[in-house]
Parts: sequence; C-alpha cells; structure tokens
Amino acid sequence: MRLSRNVVVLSWVSFFQDAASEMLYPVLPLFLTTVLGAPPVAIGVIEGLAEGTASLLKGVSGRLADVYARRPLVAAGYGISTVAKGLLALATGWPFVLACRVLDRAGKGLRTSPRDALIATDTPPELRGRAFGFHRAFDTAGAVVGPLLGLALYEAVHREMRPLFLFAVIPAAVSVSLIAFVREGSAPKAPAEAKGGACFTPAYRRVVGFLAVFGLANFSDAFVILRVKQLGLGFAAVMLAYALYNASYAILSYPAGIVSDRLSRPLVFAVGLLLFAVAYLGFGLAGSAPWAWGLLAVYGAYAALTDGVGKAWICDLLPPESMGAGLGFYQGIVGAASLIAGIWAGLAWGEDGRLPFLISGSVVCALVGVLSLQRSKFGLVEREGIQRH
Repeated sequence: MRLSRNVVVLSWVSFFQDAASEMLYPVLPLFLTTVLGAPPVAIGVIEGLAEGTASLLKGVSGRLADVYARRPLVAAGYGISTVAKGLLALATGWPFVLACRVLDRAGKGLRTSPRDALIATDTPPELRGRAFGFHRAFDTAGAVVGPLLGLALYEAVHREMRPLFLFAVIPAAVSVSLIAFVREGSAPKAPAEAKGGACFTPAYRRVVGFLAVFGLANFSDAFVILRVKQLGLGFAAVMLAYALYNASYAILSYPAGIVSDRLSRPLVFAVGLLLFAVAYLGFGLAGSAPWAWGLLAVYGAYAALTDGVGKAWICDLLPPESMGAGLGFYQGIVGAASLIAGIWAGLAWGEDGRLPFLISGSVVCALVGVLSLQRSKFGLVEREGIQRH
C-alpha cells in the first residue's frame, strides 16, 4: 500500500524546516559559549525552557486538533518558528537567545501534535510505523543537509556564525509554503466523553509513564554537541559529525518503522534504548576526538529506532477521534521531563560533562531491564491495542 499524499507532503515540509533548524542547532551551543560567553548551565536553561514551552503547547494544540481543523495549526507553528530563526541574528546576550528559542519551540509545540495526528489518521494502523518512519527519514535528511549547508555558508562568510541565522530563514519559508498542498477533510470532533483524557486506556497511560521516566534521562542534544567539542573537534568537524548523526538517523528511520509494523513496536523501541545507553555511556567515558564519530552514529541509530516508532506505538493505543489529544499529552509529558533533564544536566556538567552522560546511560540501562521484566505489560512480544485490518 502507498503512503498518502498528506504523509508525503508533510515529510517534505519537515525536510525543509529541519534543514533550516539543523543549520543552526550545532552552531547555537558554540555561538552561546564562544561568541556570547554564556556558561554551560545557560544552555541547559535555554533548551530546558524552550522544550518546556513546546511541551505545554503540544498538549494544548493536540486537544485543539481534535476539535478544530489541524492544517491551520500546522501552518501557524511552522510560520512562528521561521520568524524566530531570523531573530537570532540580532542576539547580543544569551537572554535574547532564550527568548528566540522559546518562540521557535512554541511554533514546534503548536504544530507537532496536529501534524502527527494528520499522519496517524491518514494512515491505516498496520502502516503507521512505515508512515512515521518515512516522515522521520525525510525530517532527518533535512538535518543532514542543514549542517553541511551551514558549514559551506560559514566558510563563505569568512567564518562568521551570525549570518547563518538569516540564511536559515530561506528553507524555513519554503517549508511553510508547502503546507498549502496539505488536504484536510471536515474537522474531527472529539466526543464529549473524550474530554479530560477519559478515553486514555491503562495501556496508554502505562506507556506514557514509562516514556516520561526515560525523558528525565534524555537531555538536550545541545549537550551532546558541547561534549563532542570538548573531546577535541573543531567547528567544521562538529558540523560534519552532527551530519553523520543525522545521516544514521535518516537512513535507519524508515526500515525501523517497517520492522515495527511487522514485529513489535516496544521491541524495536527497547533496542533503541540500548543504543542510547551505549552512546551516552560512551560519551561519558570517551577521552579523545575519534570516539565522537562512532558514538554519534550509534546515537543516530537510537533516534531512528525510537522517534517515529514511539509515535506509532502511542497511536496504536488511541481511538482516531482522540489522536491529537493523546499525542499532545504524550509529547507534553515527555517534553516536560526533558525540561527537567536539561536543567539537571546543566547543573551537573562540571568541567568536562562526563557525569550527566554516565548517569543517564546507567538509568536507561535500568529502564531496559524494567521493560524486559514487565514485557507482557508493555507488549514487548505482541503489540498491544493495535487494530489489524
């Protein structure tokens, strides 16, 4: 079966927006620490508050998506993020960067749940892993192009970081324009009994709770970039290494989605968690730059096996009329946990940043053990709640 028009168009939308975002994302920690003189804890505060804002709005926009049209929310979210990227060029201190990042993530929070609900409701349950994997592959392909394009532009403007924020507006604006090709039927109406999360099953709540605990150990990738820099990679090498991470992520996302459709989504997710633990423990123990390249490839594989698969897993446990609210609640809770993770990681960073990675890697090893011991409750062998056609 072929994927729907909306899945394909939204994948291209995400490709261009992520190319813009990832042109800047590996630059931002370096810009903050070397140009603006911000301490590492400021990165934790900025990313934590930014992701916290996104988390709050994901919950709100998800509920709105079940009552009103989803496409306008998606368009507004991408538009807000586009404006925020350009404003970063005006930053003279890290508080201004904080404001821009919060605005950018507010756009992400506004669009993510309605977009994912469009993908989920436009795709049969037995193809959801494939659909979300396809979307994540395109999204992350943009994240491969972004750092490489950013590096080329960085060299073209005599190694100045600030102009990159203006260049990033161009692919972001293309992303917004493509939303015109998304088609949506009549607005979905959530039933009265769905209000307040009454439709959320025990299985759904159990899975969201587990993923929230994982979120407490999963701090911002900005710290990964900072750690890679501390291992000895220069600006160009950081950009290339980050592109390698995204290439690993992009190449494996679609196959991971297909495997999750045929086997067990929790099983694929659990393998991803193991790779996360390997990568984080590796970042904590590594003492030289060459390790960064292999660890980032492993880290990209973790993302491929968990991001789209996790969304498909959640969607399997939700009725169609509450898809937006369920996705929004899930993404809001996990994002709030990541807010806490960003703050404690920044405070625990110390001189070299080893400690947060060692703590998180150890915690996730324990979580994989819990998932294995409680495999029947999480559907580790047989998918739970999915409707087969």
